[in-house]
Amino acid sequence: MTEYFTPIPFPLWQEDKQAFADALGRSFRETGFAVISDHPVNQETIDRMMVASKDFFALPETTKETYHDAKGGRQRGYTPFGVESAKGNPNADQKEFWHTGRALPEDSPYKKTMKDTPSVGEVEGFDEATRAFFEAMDAFGADLLRGVALHLGLEENWFDDKVNFGNSILRLLHYPPQDNPPPEGTVRAGAHEDINVITLLLGAEEAGLQALHRSGEWLSVSPPAGSLVINCGDMLQRLTAGVLPSTTHRVLNPAPERAKFPRYSTPFFLHFNQDVMIEALPQCVAEGGTAEPPITAQDYLMERLREIGLAA
Repeated sequence: MTEYFTPIPFPLWQEDKQAFADALGRSFRETGFAVISDHPVNQETIDRMMVASKDFFALPETTKETYHDAKGGRQRGYTPFGVESAKGNPNADQKEFWHTGRALPEDSPYKKTMKDTPSVGEVEGFDEATRAFFEAMDAFGADLLRGVALHLGLEENWFDDKVNFGNSILRLLHYPPQDNPPPEGTVRAGAHEDINVITLLLGAEEAGLQALHRSGEWLSVSPPAGSLVINCGDMLQRLTAGVLPSTTHRVLNPAPERAKFPRYSTPFFLHFNQDVMIEALPQCVAEGGTAEPPITAQDYLMERLREIGLAA
């Protein structure tokens, strides 16, 4: 762990909200990342989700493929190995993944553009375990955004009605063991930025996550046990005119002695509601940020999904 990623204890949020907000904001401004210790996500909820995730990826390829929705932009269900690539990278990432999305009320207007998550009958408890983890991360993310709001001089609840029905996604990631050397020039996940508002990430069992500091140095992000990594996405960067940066990050191929081990990771991508207009905050522009043209969250999402090969 470098000096850049000193864990911020989440109980501080209950003790001194402004102090927590300031610590979170300082870390975001410096690296685009922060590490939160003593988080509120129940360990049993995490453990059940991880068992369900590993059991799903152990299913036969033909079974997993029945959950592959290429026409739907792969926003729900399964995406096979070697499909997604980082923007501008001709080499596909060395991973497969599953997407669980928000469970919307039946009368929600967002159901026109947000599909339901398919039910997985082959893995006992999969639906319940992944849904419970989604909801826990969604609630935690809303709390973290209240801290971001205070740091930006906004009302604490400024984000609440802008993310409560957002197109947020829980991604279950599996990087298979590398029995043979991977193709030259590839990494497990190419250098990229996240599209969304903020990403919440449990520490993976296998190392490899790195963030690109503005100095040009790649920093290893290895949170201690019981911690979560949080990073800014492009939507938050655009909202703050670049004051809170969406930092380039990647997942390296393992060292030879770890190549035989799979890597599992579970990022939660917290999104705005689809009709939210992402427009630079005046105070961030006044601070020296650079405003970009306003755009709805849905239009921006689709623009970026096309860039990384998940949507046509």
